[in-house]
Amino acid sequence: MISLLFAMGKNRVIGKDNTLPWHLPNDLKFFKELTTSHAIIMGRKTFESMNGPLPNRDNIVLTTNKEFEHEQCKVIHSVDAIKEMDKANPEKEWFVIGGEEIFKQVLDFADRIYMTYIDEEFEGDTFFPVFDGHKWPITKKEKGKKDEKNRYDYYFIQYDRKK
Repeated sequence: MISLLFAMGKNRVIGKDNTLPWHLPNDLKFFKELTTSHAIIMGRKTFESMNGPLPNRDNIVLTTNKEFEHEQCKVIHSVDAIKEMDKANPEKEWFVIGGEEIFKQVLDFADRIYMTYIDEEFEGDTFFPVFDGHKWPITKKEKGKKDEKNRYDYYFIQYDRKK
């Protein structure tokens, strides 16, 4: 199963200057709980923004740069490689975590979307693509807890592609 995992403001912003334009610790906790012991797939810029591989996960970097390598990551060079990994291990959940270009390419064949929707507009330079709600019905939605550390209204939303 190929899943997209991201947080997004109400103006579709997912990033600014290769960072998150918000601080939402409960979203980071959600991300960690969901991806630990799984494979995460990301573009090179997303990987570089994290200052190295995330622990307790298989880190896979998708890049067109044939020179790029990292001893702690698997490097792939096309979205077709994601399809091939999924076909070879259909029981496994593959988490695509960004950035914008990879989301655009994988959205057409992904199975699930995990979105943290932040009910706030943010300045940004990276956006999640528009997707068809008829093809992607909401299968789960939970309001996140707002407090002094998590200052925005936000929702954990799961969409599953109609088969």
